[in-house]
Amino acid sequence: MEVQSLVGVLHKKAPFFNKTPSIAVHGDECWRKSASLRMPSQPAEIIMVERRHFISSIPRSVSCKATSTKGPSIETPIVSGKNDVLKALSQIIDPDFGTDIVSCGFVKDLELNEISGEVSFRLELTTPACPIKDMFEQQANEVVAALPWVKKVNVTMSAQPAKPIFMDEMPKGLKAVSNIIAVSSCKGGVGKSTVAVNLAYTLAGMGARVGIFDADVYGPSLPTMVSPENRLLQMIPETKSIMPTEYLGVKLVSFGFTGQGRAIMRGPMVSGIINQLLTTTEWGELDYLVIDMPPGTGDIQLTLCQIVPLTAAVIVTTPQKLAFIDVAKGVRMFSKLKVPCVAVVENMCHFDADGKRYYPFGKGSGSQVVQQFGIPYLFELPIRPDLSASGDSGNPEVVGEPQGDVAKIFSDLGVCVVQQCAKLRQQVSTAVTYDKKIRVIRVKVPVSEEEFLLHPATVRRNDRSAQSVDEWTGEQKLQYTDVSEDIEPESIRPMGNYAVSITWPDGFSQVAPYDQLQQLERLVDIPIPIPQKDMQNDVLNGASQSQAQGKPSTDKTRTAAEAILEHAKELKEMK
Repeated sequence: MEVQSLVGVLHKKAPFFNKTPSIAVHGDECWRKSASLRMPSQPAEIIMVERRHFISSIPRSVSCKATSTKGPSIETPIVSGKNDVLKALSQIIDPDFGTDIVSCGFVKDLELNEISGEVSFRLELTTPACPIKDMFEQQANEVVAALPWVKKVNVTMSAQPAKPIFMDEMPKGLKAVSNIIAVSSCKGGVGKSTVAVNLAYTLAGMGARVGIFDADVYGPSLPTMVSPENRLLQMIPETKSIMPTEYLGVKLVSFGFTGQGRAIMRGPMVSGIINQLLTTTEWGELDYLVIDMPPGTGDIQLTLCQIVPLTAAVIVTTPQKLAFIDVAKGVRMFSKLKVPCVAVVENMCHFDADGKRYYPFGKGSGSQVVQQFGIPYLFELPIRPDLSASGDSGNPEVVGEPQGDVAKIFSDLGVCVVQQCAKLRQQVSTAVTYDKKIRVIRVKVPVSEEEFLLHPATVRRNDRSAQSVDEWTGEQKLQYTDVSEDIEPESIRPMGNYAVSITWPDGFSQVAPYDQLQQLERLVDIPIPIPQKDMQNDVLNGASQSQAQGKPSTDKTRTAAEAILEHAKELKEMK
């Protein structure tokens, strides 16, 4: 179909949906009307309009691409109307991000119809479990309908979960998992598995895609607390990957579903099993993967924190002082591993009888955790026989009694987890990369614009592992001269939320915590690398000038890497 150029007249000061003639004139009528569209009382401007694939059946709501031959550009009615709608929607503030939904990028597919006054758009949220999605939909309808020219508003809701922060470094089976939540207590018997399972099914009830990973190999609880039809995990022979089982739409993986019962094995073997079950499972697209952590702060917990970057942790405790002591150890472990604890659940805190509330295990353990470690939210679960019985029957309490008091508490916990995960994902993680051009390690610190440079040899010499430092005496085993000045890392990859793993040419894998990298001696005045052609020209020019003057060539031929090494030596001599 031919491209036709039309000449039309735009009435510059006309309101958005008035009856004055506009550019939307169809067919050959435009040629006849172009001379008679001037309004005697209002100035107008002749503009050229290029319309591709023009046919008479195009509705007036289709916008045209206009270019003016003089003066400032004119805003078409459609563009003006869209701006009005976006301005109205910018009044809606996301309470989690503290920013309007337009700036957050939630508004998609905005369409207007000039004739009918109909407005259609889509709100794309970051999670299908957004607790305020109904409020967003209602407010969007109200603010857009308040515009004087709008007759009808069509709002659709959708969700596009954020990609994992370290997606490129994640194991294949976890690449499509957006958030990984650890439920931990560091002490057995406090109801951690009960909280993990009910939290997972609460998130699923909010519309999220959820999975549960039972990380307790010695005493798996998941096979008792849920009742899937298929109680054995299946392996795909071609890919050697594990297919999770399902119950009520939630994906499940547990050592208890392998047909092996409870494990009797040493720690390193257990860590290997945990790694295999978690990373080789085909989880598919999940909004939340809830990990039921085993008790303690040993190898298994560290393995889990190193295999994947945990988004957040939920801490479970009881009112007893003994429980608080163990829970405090777990909170400190997560703090060192840079896993934020977003909520505390105090289980079995009280029961009601004869019109009174009784606290059989005392008070204050949960509050003490919140106050001492600055965890923002505390949720109290009462002693309820139904809650215990639902775990034994294989039907979670929030599924059996979705309107009960316990389900309301878990609903509040689910809202808290969703909101806190959304906030945490907005924070930029520490980025550590190697710049081959100038042979430096670049470190960008989160929650700041700071970026600094480290010499690779400095990072290697400051390794604090048992291979470099004697664990008993503190004696330095790795000597300064053992590390070459021109050493380069072979690879750098994130290790959980707290460190990077750096592989060196000698095969040594160094764990470098972010906190340690910030304390190392930094490079300054790094020369900007010269492009190869310019460097060759400088070398030739410098050589010819030197030969003409009878002098040897100057250090213009020195590479950027040599300049860095010289700078590092100067820093060493200054000590």
